[in-house]
Amino acid sequence: MYYQKTVNETLKLCHSSIYGLSSQDVKLHQEKYGKNVLLKQKNESPIKIFIDQFKDLLVIILIISAIISGLSGQFESTIVIIVVIVMNAILGTHQTIKAQKSLDSLKKLSLPQVKVLRDQTLQMIPGDELTIGDIVQIEAGDVISGDGRIIEASSLQTNESALTGETESIDKQCHPLSKETMISNQNNMVFSGSLVTNGTGRYVVTSIGMNSELGKIAQLLNDTQERKTPLQQNLDQFSGQLSIIIIIISILVLFLNIFLAKQKPLDAFMIAVALAVAAIPEALSSIVTIVLSLSTQKMAKEHAIIKNLSAVESLGCISVICSDKTGTLTQNKMTVQNIYFYDQLYHYQDLNKEKHDHLTLLKTCSLCNNASINNQQRIGDPTELALLDLVNYHHFPTLSHLNELPFDSTRKMMSVLSKNHLYSKGAPDVILQKCQTILIHGKKEKLTHFHKQTILKQNQTLASQGLRVLAFAYRPCTSFGLTVEDENQLTFIGLVSLMDPPRHESPLAVKACRQASIKPVMITGDHIVTAKSIALQIGIYQDGDLCLEGEQLNHISDQELETILPKVSVYARVAPEHKIRIVKLWQKQGAIVAMTGDGVNDAPALKQSDIGVAMGITGSEVSKDAANMILTDDNFSTIVKAVIIGRNVYRNIKNAIHYLLSGNFAGILCVLMTSLFFLPTPFYPVHLLFMNLITDSLPAIAIGMEKIKEDVLNDPPRHKNNHILNQTSLNEILVDGTIIAFCTMIAYYVGLRYDALTAATFAFATICLSRLLHGFSCRSNQPIYRIGITSNISSILAFFVGFGLLHLIFYIPFLQDLFMITSLSLSKLIMIYTFSLLSFVLIQFKKIIVKQ
Repeated sequence: MYYQKTVNETLKLCHSSIYGLSSQDVKLHQEKYGKNVLLKQKNESPIKIFIDQFKDLLVIILIISAIISGLSGQFESTIVIIVVIVMNAILGTHQTIKAQKSLDSLKKLSLPQVKVLRDQTLQMIPGDELTIGDIVQIEAGDVISGDGRIIEASSLQTNESALTGETESIDKQCHPLSKETMISNQNNMVFSGSLVTNGTGRYVVTSIGMNSELGKIAQLLNDTQERKTPLQQNLDQFSGQLSIIIIIISILVLFLNIFLAKQKPLDAFMIAVALAVAAIPEALSSIVTIVLSLSTQKMAKEHAIIKNLSAVESLGCISVICSDKTGTLTQNKMTVQNIYFYDQLYHYQDLNKEKHDHLTLLKTCSLCNNASINNQQRIGDPTELALLDLVNYHHFPTLSHLNELPFDSTRKMMSVLSKNHLYSKGAPDVILQKCQTILIHGKKEKLTHFHKQTILKQNQTLASQGLRVLAFAYRPCTSFGLTVEDENQLTFIGLVSLMDPPRHESPLAVKACRQASIKPVMITGDHIVTAKSIALQIGIYQDGDLCLEGEQLNHISDQELETILPKVSVYARVAPEHKIRIVKLWQKQGAIVAMTGDGVNDAPALKQSDIGVAMGITGSEVSKDAANMILTDDNFSTIVKAVIIGRNVYRNIKNAIHYLLSGNFAGILCVLMTSLFFLPTPFYPVHLLFMNLITDSLPAIAIGMEKIKEDVLNDPPRHKNNHILNQTSLNEILVDGTIIAFCTMIAYYVGLRYDALTAATFAFATICLSRLLHGFSCRSNQPIYRIGITSNISSILAFFVGFGLLHLIFYIPFLQDLFMITSLSLSKLIMIYTFSLLSFVLIQFKKIIVKQ
């Protein structure tokens, strides 16, 4: 049991040392122990996925109709139905396998990054490359990767609820335990999946992968269960209702053809079945899945990884974005700006190592620091990296300390021990309370109330410019052990101001939010003056808006906060419970809330929000696990891009539905009209199945691939419970379907002058071409001349594929017989083109009138 061994005994058992493994040792250990991964559940085989595609109710109806067609001797219909079924199954299988691969890729992207000591150098590696014997450096916010024996701990605490179920953090130490004990009492060990909640430390890896405690109970951290999205559920419900209506119409057509038109029962039955199959939009679910899948790929290219498809839909509904400041709205690259020694402000380049106070400050910056810069690899807190940049700029050596009291949110400072001195950095107001003397031009003087007020005034001035300010102090200290009591009677050295400048894209992204009627809100742990300054620069804070601090929130009731909620643009110095409270109150008012976060303490708010957005670069693994979306560039503007894509997805799906239903309605009208007037059928079953296969699917998918347009930002967010088909949409579908049916019936009557077969050929050809052209009209509610016919290449390809296949039927004798059509002369073809173009022109003319 490693927890009963000393540090040296554990290192020996793991064939390691306090200096870590060499590259050669790493290779040998990885060959011996394997990768640090949990065994994942096997994906379903492509064959099983393919078979599952035939379990759908509509597919079963199609299979039954194919059997009936075969029994009745209409083998051509059977062939076409089988082709429809197989093609849909192949498409569904392809999409499912693609989704599995996307999930696997996401899991690779979400691997924890681990700081290890290899070849006596601190390196950042993916968690799956960790091996037994590695020395891992940890700090608050990290997720433990691999089990390990602690060899160094400074105020180290971990949360092991993933293993033990206990929510309280556990204090960790380095000394061996004398007796056998449970995992929850092994306070000199860390376990895979645990969270570092406080302090810093190092541990030697003792178990990895399935041999870790987490592996033993086989709990996958990112267990994902696939389910239908709200939009798909909405469409399934709509399709079910529509199916009932169409079946009633098909039964009506069946009785009209048998009892009034005196058709043979089997022929009448086949027409009714074919009409039902062709009219039911069974492609809807597949089209939605395809469009959403393609959209997630577009979002990935825009640096937004979507963890589930439902998030794509919800993005289009967002009405409030609560964003962290650091790294999301700003560059997360702190740079030292100015340095203040009492009564004098210096630019960081103007420090002089010959001056005692300047030299002492550089020394404190170097010692009060856990960051490291090795070549191009920068590891550590951005503020500490900025201080190291300052130290390196002045060619001051990087120093190491003997002991440390790490920064925590209660003390708001950190201290280190080096030789005979204690060095501290922290919040200016806190540091000043601990000081009794001050360095003025290199000499110690008593710190007076006037000195304090002058320093605090300078701090306020710097903070009001959007700068982060740290205070530095020191004192002689002879004790080896470092305690909080030692952080007193300090000598004030000076202030260092740092800036995390706003991202260049942030002001434009905020402007786009306001254009889209989305309220941007900044929620940060920073000082309220700093937060307000940045919010003002990027446009989040405007005249008349309010700023609140966490302390104020503690004294405001929910009812009071609700009344001022729409006016509050900035929350500063907030705690995790404040974030959840803000999100809940917005949701109570009916808002759809997106919340960004990167820390362990952000996870509850991310889960509470409608769209949790985690940072891919700086984000902890806990925040990524809780989020719906991960930003690989940690950029606020990426959220706005995702909202644009989400709104376009919804609009494209809505347009695809418009296309499908208007075309299907046109076909139903034609069959009904001929049945009511006892005329020969305008479409044979095989014609309706061809429409189902070609003129339904291809243009609808192409419409779903319409290019992203930013004009969606001009519309307010839609309510997530809004039905995808409102009264306006239904009216447009009915009008467009009537126009197509009207032009088709004119062609039918012209063909009827020749014979019934020519009439059916004219009707079939006209409705197919009309629907292919209608694909261009359904791309937008704008006329085609405004959006451009060539702006969607997929629509052009869908048209020409459909056009080409239709003409193969016209001129290949075998296909003419199969599809039951007569040969067409050039004059007849021109008439069909004319009627088809007429429907397109009438629909476009309607759009022009409506838009005026």
